[in-house]
Amino acid sequence: MAENYKIMSTNKLKVINDPVYGLINIENELVFDIIEHPLFQRLRRIKQLGLSCLVYPGAMHTRFQHSVGATYLMQNALDVIERKGYVLTDDDKEAALIAILLHDLGHGPFSHTLENSFFYDVSHERISEEFMKLVDINFNGRLQGGIQVFTNHYHKKLLHKFVSSQLDMDRLDYLNRDSFFTGVSEGVIGTERIIKMLNYTDNEPVIEAKGIYSVEKFLIARRLMYWQVYLHKTVVVAELILKTIIDRAKQLVAEGQEVYAPPQVMFFLKNKIGEESLYQKFDGKTPLEYFAELDDSDIYSCIKVWMHSKDYVLSELSRRLINRNLFKIQISNTEISEYEILTLKKTLIESKKVPEEYIDYFVIKGSLYNKAYSRNRDENIKVLLKDGSVRDIASASDISNVSSLSRTVTKNFVCFAV
Repeated sequence: MAENYKIMSTNKLKVINDPVYGLINIENELVFDIIEHPLFQRLRRIKQLGLSCLVYPGAMHTRFQHSVGATYLMQNALDVIERKGYVLTDDDKEAALIAILLHDLGHGPFSHTLENSFFYDVSHERISEEFMKLVDINFNGRLQGGIQVFTNHYHKKLLHKFVSSQLDMDRLDYLNRDSFFTGVSEGVIGTERIIKMLNYTDNEPVIEAKGIYSVEKFLIARRLMYWQVYLHKTVVVAELILKTIIDRAKQLVAEGQEVYAPPQVMFFLKNKIGEESLYQKFDGKTPLEYFAELDDSDIYSCIKVWMHSKDYVLSELSRRLINRNLFKIQISNTEISEYEILTLKKTLIESKKVPEEYIDYFVIKGSLYNKAYSRNRDENIKVLLKDGSVRDIASASDISNVSSLSRTVTKNFVCFAV
């Protein structure tokens, strides 16, 4: 992986034609060289929105596009606060750009959908950090500042907030980009105006009072995008089926049954990998090296083969996902009773659509959570008022909806085969 990569470019300033922002100039040569690295190029093969394309056909954009877009926004944000007096060295700027460029480096196939299917209690942010370290080997330690910004160990704490906070470049890009590719106009936000309204106080980012309405729209757009895109009922069903397919394949492997999978997939079907095992050697390779070889195509190829598996559950679920013959879903604001679940199971068994011994794979309940804003004191969005005071956006806003957005909305669901 890292040790086999050689920096080939003699670089030059590059331009990327982005459908959301237009022409993006890659002005930092190190940033361009990192983009060329195989671990970053892997993000071209990982869709940003998992299986949302089954609902929104245009949602085929990738983590690669998002990461480049977020880097463009970071450059703009740095320019704005520097003009407003925040002192930034070239090293500071480079560190911030590297951190945002690589913030999603640890995503696996189908992004968040399978985040817990390959590692046990290890987030994609944690994998991103480890991948950054591996890439850093090829650049002789030049990524150290970026890693520190990403992990919030850099001395200028404001830079980390631009990478990870409730109003960071990550969120600003994915809302606009996901809205663009899905065609859901409710996600469109005033990204340019929000960035223009950025300021700072006590090494913390703030929004000038003139930008408060743009931030209000951003928070409302986030709530709406969750219900309309990220938690769309059909997307929820498709992604639940995908996770169940992987779980079933793991179970069959554990039972000693023959399951087709390429080596990089089979490794994770066989092994439960946690934090303590990230650098352990398995047949000469670490879990991180196996994971670096995974992308969406590996999982799709397995599922296409599993359609013909002798195992009823694996074949039926795989066939349904590939052919988009998904489960039906019922969503409720109240708890779904065990009686309702048992009734559904009985109906499916009696209609002989599902053998009784496999019924738990075909009637599944769960919950959806939507919280657009957290009023956590250390993470809240701060507004710089004209008198110089700083207030939380929820209390500074004259729109009552903003305060209500900090409330977690929970909905329960049951999905079942039809």
